[in-house]
Amino acid sequence: QVQLVESGGGLVQAGGSLRLSCAASGRTFSDDAVGWFRQASGKEREFVAAISWSGGTTYYATSVKGRFTISRDNAKNTVYLQMNSLKPEDTAVYYCAADYWLGAPRTLAQAYDYWGQGTQVTVSS
Repeated sequence: QVQLVESGGGLVQAGGSLRLSCAASGRTFSDDAVGWFRQASGKEREFVAAISWSGGTTYYATSVKGRFTISRDNAKNTVYLQMNSLKPEDTAVYYCAADYWLGAPRTLAQAYDYWGQGTQVTVSS
């Protein structure tokens, strides 16, 4: 079993940047794809970005493509989400999730086995 802890959220002005981290413990998650999802108040959880176990394949939601970058450091058991040019509509609780899967990363939340508690990102206009 793997435990995930997100960090790096906070309050930022529109146009600013934040870097979220997802640290794993309990076991190495170098064989897991990792995804970032977000849930705004009153809305469904939505896919943001995902990265394969090796880091060689990444997927992004259309709404964040070109502004967000997902990366991983398996030696540190950590996945990152660099968020630039933030917009008020990016405001949400951001969750990382691990999928014990060696194929291309999946974008459906149901595919992911382990979830963190989430970190709040608030973008002011």
